[in-house]
Amino acid sequence: MNPEIVRQMLIELGEDPDREGLLKTPERVARSYEFLTRGYRQDLEKVVNGALFEAESDDMVIVRDIEFFSLCEHHMLPFFGKCHVGYIPKKKIIGVSKIARIVDVFARRLQVQERMTKQIAQALMDILDAEGVGVVVEGQHLCMQMRGVEKQHSVMTSSSMRGSFRRELATRNEFTRLIR
Repeated sequence: MNPEIVRQMLIELGEDPDREGLLKTPERVARSYEFLTRGYRQDLEKVVNGALFEAESDDMVIVRDIEFFSLCEHHMLPFFGKCHVGYIPKKKIIGVSKIARIVDVFARRLQVQERMTKQIAQALMDILDAEGVGVVVEGQHLCMQMRGVEKQHSVMTSSSMRGSFRRELATRNEFTRLIR
C-alpha cells in the first residue's frame, strides 16, 4: 500500500499528517495493511509445503478453535473469531499446523465470512481429496459493533460442508456435536 494514500486520508479526516504523533503513521498503516492482507500473496501449495502423510485410518479428524482475524470487504473493519475444521481422510492427512495456516490464507484478505468459510472447506477438499470436509466459523464483526446497528454481543456462524459431511446427516451431526 502506498503511504501517500494514508497521508491523504489523514488530511481528509481533518488531521495534520505533519504533527509529531502522525509523522510515521502513513508508513505504519501501509505496513499494517500489507500484513493484514498477506493472504492475497500466499500460495496454498507453498503453505502446505508437502506436509501430507499417508492416512492410517478413515476416522474423522477435527481441529477446533482456530483463531482468525480478517477484514470485512464492505467497511474494511476487522472481524475475528474461531474456525472449526473437520475432515475424513481417504488416503492423506495433513499436518495440523497447516490447517491453521490455510485458515489464515483466506482470512488475511478482504472478506465476507460466508465466502471465507467456503474457501477454506474447498481448499482442504482439493488438497486432501478427502471423503468429506466440514468447516464452521464463528465471527464477531466490528462493522456491526462499532457502527451501524451497534450490536456488541452478536456472533455470526457460517458453515460449509463438502462430500460426506454434506451427504450424510450422521457425519455432519457427529462433527457439529464434537466442535461444541
